[in-house]
Amino acid sequence: MPPATRPPSPRKRPLKKILYCLPALLLAGCGGGDTGRSWQGRLQCAPWAREHSSIALRGAAASWWRSADGQYARGPRPAPGAVLVFRSSSRLPDGHVSVVRSVRGARAILVDQANWNPGRVDHAVPIVDVSPRNDWTRVRVWWSPTGSMGRTVYPTYGFILPARPGGWIS
Repeated sequence: MPPATRPPSPRKRPLKKILYCLPALLLAGCGGGDTGRSWQGRLQCAPWAREHSSIALRGAAASWWRSADGQYARGPRPAPGAVLVFRSSSRLPDGHVSVVRSVRGARAILVDQANWNPGRVDHAVPIVDVSPRNDWTRVRVWWSPTGSMGRTVYPTYGFILPARPGGWIS
């Protein structure tokens, strides 16, 4: 005759359920909560740039250049608050946008950007102009995982400039 088995103690079941749910409860506490901003969801560069600049465009990052026509000034020179628009490429199928924090020289800027490092917002990221005509159509971007300037050269359209007071564009 098989030995009698005792049902699990009622005390152990709740503990097991709590331990089973604990990781989900801990992860829920890691969220940023309500930020008061209109966009919520997976971190992407375009919605983040829209929320952190005065450029109110929508759509894939690479489409911002064309969408800005007639709404914002565009050009080859960086300025604080401008948005650098990366072209669509094999590495960046939807392009990319970064918000200029400061101009460090004729060929160097610092930007704030989202999702260059997946799922992260990075601040004061160095970007250098490596275009032959000094027109910011080819850039290299700091790659924080290696602690050095990235080797890849990315094509860009240029900069969308913030609206001037009074709402007119140049």
